[in-house]
Amino acid sequence: MSAQTDCFVHDRLPPREQWPQMRYDLPELRLPDRLNLVEELLDKAADKGWADRPMLRSPKITLTYADARERVDRIARVLVEDLGLVPGNRVLLRGGNSIGMALAWLAVVKAGMVAVATMPLLRARELGEIIDKAQPAVALCDAKLVDELQLAREGRPGLREIVLFNAPDQAGSLAVRAAQKPGDFAACPTAADDIALLAFTSGTTGKPKAAVHSHRDVLASCEAWPRHVLKATPDDIVMGSPPLAFTFGLGGLLVFPMWAGASVYFPDIPYTPEAMVKLIGEVGATICYTAPTFYRQMAPFARQHGVPTLRQCVSAGEGLPDATRQLWKQATGIEMLDGIGATEMFHIFISSAGADVRPGAIGKVVPGYQAKVVDDEGQEVPRGTVGKLAVIGPTGCRYLDDARQSNYVQGGWNFPGDAFVQDADGYFFYQARADDMIITAGYNVGGPEVEDALLRHPAVAECGVVGKPDEDRGMIVKAFCVLKPGHEPGPELVKALQDHVKATIAPYKYPREIEFLPSLPRTETGKLQRFKLRQAAR
Repeated sequence: MSAQTDCFVHDRLPPREQWPQMRYDLPELRLPDRLNLVEELLDKAADKGWADRPMLRSPKITLTYADARERVDRIARVLVEDLGLVPGNRVLLRGGNSIGMALAWLAVVKAGMVAVATMPLLRARELGEIIDKAQPAVALCDAKLVDELQLAREGRPGLREIVLFNAPDQAGSLAVRAAQKPGDFAACPTAADDIALLAFTSGTTGKPKAAVHSHRDVLASCEAWPRHVLKATPDDIVMGSPPLAFTFGLGGLLVFPMWAGASVYFPDIPYTPEAMVKLIGEVGATICYTAPTFYRQMAPFARQHGVPTLRQCVSAGEGLPDATRQLWKQATGIEMLDGIGATEMFHIFISSAGADVRPGAIGKVVPGYQAKVVDDEGQEVPRGTVGKLAVIGPTGCRYLDDARQSNYVQGGWNFPGDAFVQDADGYFFYQARADDMIITAGYNVGGPEVEDALLRHPAVAECGVVGKPDEDRGMIVKAFCVLKPGHEPGPELVKALQDHVKATIAPYKYPREIEFLPSLPRTETGKLQRFKLRQAAR
């Protein structure tokens, strides 16, 4: 029986026939029907001998698992006793990566509410769309980011209160209220299928969607990729750039370290490539999460300063060009751990590490999941053939009140929207987003493959490749390039880059048009917004 008395999310789930089939094939995925995610990860840490081990680190403070539990319990009491929230209420969370943000997220979920974390760079209009969709009763907001949220709240009386965190001395702040509460709170007795969070997609294709995930979904994710591929230990110190409001960041920088008894370091300054490399050395970080573009920018600083404690470097969020993988390996000696996941699936479902890495491949399917490459009718295609990726496992897509559900889930399988090739050994090779495949004069060209070739040229810092409508060829390959300092755009460089691509990959894949830009459009999580490049190309 559900403990969530506010059924807003449950009532707006897709019709049952549109749900993905959930598979719990491994023994560790067969979880009890009643569980609270935070009780499992935080309250039971003491039973595993982790109570006095560090959990959350910053330049100013380190909290053990026992310290964090006490603070989470105080915040949970504020939510229930002061703010009058009940299980199932949505709580909007607005903040960058910090101990305060992590504690607030854990308290919301432990108290049985639904966490709605939002990217820190969102403006009032975007926040307003999320508020309209999720209907949160209360917001917990970093004091530095409250202005846009206050603007978004105007005319939306359903969001009845904004409580500030990371404002320890401010009257009415979360810290001041929590300090007056006892440090014990019994976790809400949620059903495993009660909702823990709404995760808004990062908007690479336009209007974001809200993916719904239960307590069972998140804990099952812990038993898949972290257990079988990442293999973190209690001695690991984790760092990274993806926001906690992004499922890549929530898993990598909070949930998965807690599952392993590890600790996470949150800096008090924004990451730059050089600052991250230096902090890895100062903190002794052993696991790093960031996007391929950031690894590429970090590589010269890693070569200069060294990263002696680092043992795992996880890349996800967008396709990893092999040029970037090799650049990082040359700089550090570390074989990057690539993975593909989805907000809709919570986290990574195809990945390989260490000796299992194959050049150019993302990896094999993560234990607990099944994946195949299919045609437009959903029939599996022969190995070596380009098709659409279909995935099934212990997590799956359920959108909140969104007609696009039937696009993502078909016949019980999840279709993340990616074009892949699977080889005879079961390795998956990313081609492009399915809608980014460029069909030019009858040839299929994957934008990421052309991008990888361009990135191997010494003049190119970043690039994005899309199809541009063309009367004669249907489409042509068009590249948008950001140049490294010291290189000037011009016809000579265009020809040099075109010749370079022709010499690197099949000549028909070369970009017939190249445009130089000062920067590329990206989401807050670092993903390239190819839809904006396609609009520009048209």
